[in-house]
Amino acid sequence: MDLLNTLVDKGLRRELPTREEALAVLATTDDDLLDVVAAAGKVRRHWFGRRVKLNYLVNLKSGLCPEDCSYCSQRLGSKADILKYTWLKPDEASQAAAAGVAGGAKRVCLVASGRGPTDRDVDRVSETIKTIKEQNEGVEVCACLGLLSDGQADRLRDAGADAYNHNLNTSESTYGEITSTHTYADRVDTVRKAHAAGLSACSGLIAGMGESDEDLVDVVFSLRDLDPDSVPVNFLIPFEGTPLAKEWNLTPQRCLRILAMVRFVCPDVEVRIAGGREVHLRSMQPLALHLANSIFLGDYLTSEGQAGKADLDMIADAGFEVEGAGEVTLPRHRAGGCHEGGEADAAGCHDSGAGGCHEGGGVCGSAPAPAAATAEEPRTDLVAVRRRGAGTDLAPNA
Repeated sequence: MDLLNTLVDKGLRRELPTREEALAVLATTDDDLLDVVAAAGKVRRHWFGRRVKLNYLVNLKSGLCPEDCSYCSQRLGSKADILKYTWLKPDEASQAAAAGVAGGAKRVCLVASGRGPTDRDVDRVSETIKTIKEQNEGVEVCACLGLLSDGQADRLRDAGADAYNHNLNTSESTYGEITSTHTYADRVDTVRKAHAAGLSACSGLIAGMGESDEDLVDVVFSLRDLDPDSVPVNFLIPFEGTPLAKEWNLTPQRCLRILAMVRFVCPDVEVRIAGGREVHLRSMQPLALHLANSIFLGDYLTSEGQAGKADLDMIADAGFEVEGAGEVTLPRHRAGGCHEGGEADAAGCHDSGAGGCHEGGGVCGSAPAPAAATAEEPRTDLVAVRRRGAGTDLAPNA
């Protein structure tokens, strides 16, 4: 297939596909799906071998957010029956983080609801970061606190933060349809502040909100321009009590095509399968490991995930291995040192090529095939509100 051969060649050279090529990946049929996964898998293995990085979420402050993001169970006016609590104390957050680290996570992601942190909030989170680092040797810490003001990213870095997450979520042209209390430009500005402070930038998207193929390509190309080190791909969890509760637009096959497109556009970036993988990928989660090199372990912010032990079994059964604490996730040209293990070592770490980080019809040159599967009946049985871990007296899932 000419399209897939071209995309593999470009991915190995870190060369940006055209928009038409990215759209063509999303337009492939279910008959071609395994070919698409195999092609994107070559790119994934070239840069990351067969390693899977585990990340663990700690929700420092849950619910009661003043922003109106339509996808979020913590939004202003949300009727979702989620946990609501104020800031965890540093020792409480560190205890929650330790559960994830014990399960194999090498990065802990500290998240707090709200528009953005006050300076007092930054002080509080800085103390939490220091406590986690003192009690969990070698762990990476990523903060996700909303929109940043000038100087706050520097203070988080000085406290020991390794990364900052702030997702673009969807295309600039449709952003106003999902959020009115801040802008797309606000989000871009925060990612740039993290970059400028020397933090590893983490920024991704949410698929399944009713967006078009063009919207998906637009946001991924925008992410490539921002050049984050990691790109989380979330699949909308349609919580009852939120404006998008009826948006069940994804199939497992659609999710795999989206992940493949992201891998082709951002070949040497940590692509992370984030929220919603259990709800929408379901039994096809192992195939997604051929596309993404990173996942969240256990539960999410307000919803339950797959059992941590099941995550580890899935990785092993699919022929992958958990990335060790001493291994460098990113290729040499991004991280400053050649990473270890897998086919990426055999291929070498590359510094050449172009820099920087949608239905119907077959792959280019293929015979016509049936249209791709459409969204199935809502699987509300797979959406479980988190009732354990941070903010509760119950043991976490890790």
